[in-house]
Amino acid sequence: MKFGIFYEHQLPRPWGPDSERRLLEESLAQIELADGLGYDYAWEVEHHFLEEYSHSSAPEVFLGAASQRTRNIRLGHGVIQLTTNHPVRVAEKVSTLDLLSGGRVELGLGEAQGPVELHPFGVQVRSKRDRWIEGVKATIPLFTETAFEFSGEFYSYPKRNVVPKPLQKPHPPLWVACSNIETIEDAGRWGMGALGFQFVSPEAARAWVNRYYLNLTRNLDRICDYPVNPNIAMVSGFMCCETDGEAVEKAAGWTFFIFCLSHYGRHGISDPGETDLWKLYQDWRHTEKAQQALTAGLIGSPETIRGKLRAFAAANVDQVILLNQAGQNTHEDICASLELFAREVMPEFHAMEEEHAAWKAGVLAGEIELEALSVEGARRYAHQNEDIVRLTPEQLKAKMAAKEAAAAPNAANVTDTAAE
Repeated sequence: MKFGIFYEHQLPRPWGPDSERRLLEESLAQIELADGLGYDYAWEVEHHFLEEYSHSSAPEVFLGAASQRTRNIRLGHGVIQLTTNHPVRVAEKVSTLDLLSGGRVELGLGEAQGPVELHPFGVQVRSKRDRWIEGVKATIPLFTETAFEFSGEFYSYPKRNVVPKPLQKPHPPLWVACSNIETIEDAGRWGMGALGFQFVSPEAARAWVNRYYLNLTRNLDRICDYPVNPNIAMVSGFMCCETDGEAVEKAAGWTFFIFCLSHYGRHGISDPGETDLWKLYQDWRHTEKAQQALTAGLIGSPETIRGKLRAFAAANVDQVILLNQAGQNTHEDICASLELFAREVMPEFHAMEEEHAAWKAGVLAGEIELEALSVEGARRYAHQNEDIVRLTPEQLKAKMAAKEAAAAPNAANVTDTAAE
């Protein structure tokens, strides 16, 4: 299993004149530390206008700076919004970053959050999936073709040779954002890596991992000509401390992340520059749902986190991406957490990589046949931004059982579920 770190560049109010500069500098220092500790990936989002939740509107600039302070860690766009960026500019920026980093770029592609981000760019939500698919077709050939033109519904440009070209050939590995659980199936069919949030249970993880690889091996239908990138990565709230209690106390930023995601999904933006999410969050942070969220992520002592990771490793999740920079989590606590995890937890799972690679090679070659596990319960009960809270397996099973009983007293209890 490989490990990444994840950056939204969260910045709760109140802000000082130096807040954003300090945020970026501390994030760069954390990535430099992670590089030295042996972490595999650093992922950076792209969002626009989402005050406090994400001040990461120019990820290519930040990752360019990170490329000069690191040597081995791979630098991931998690993701570039194809809906708000012209394909030519995407190819130019990604290629330049790949050259500057010595060929360490991972290219995640996504659609953007919704009207909050899309409308200022003149993009309608109803067209975002079609625009994204066309964007893939209009972008990927630019990495290799020396004279390429495109004419589509959303993008058109005359024949040109986009320069520079990336160091990785034919281009960096491709990923797709899976904020909607259904997109994991699509990612397999498209032959792209799947970037999603943590599965509610190991059983759900196994079901979706199997579905992903079955689609990739049996129903492959790439959007255009690119190499397959067979990988599933899941993002999880994270804080590693000597004791579970200390970790929970220091991981409050994870609940702020959840609150903001829900807020923008429900309310959009009503007062740009005026809304104080940190103030609004104070009433919610002590609720039962907020506290449940702290038990659902990779938050705890090394022993606690090892136990959770073993279950996901057994489900053949390829990569776990640790979200530590959230809310008002301090730079010192983030660095200490990264160091403790790298020392006490990561080696066990890095040692599994050879065995996992052999399993994956067997699956891709058709030598290992995967069981098509049911994901219908996951479809039915995956939450749809209802406070964006992940329940524990026990709570989830109880909730599902209650719903089944209400709908049909003799219905079977479905137990497989999925991430957001």
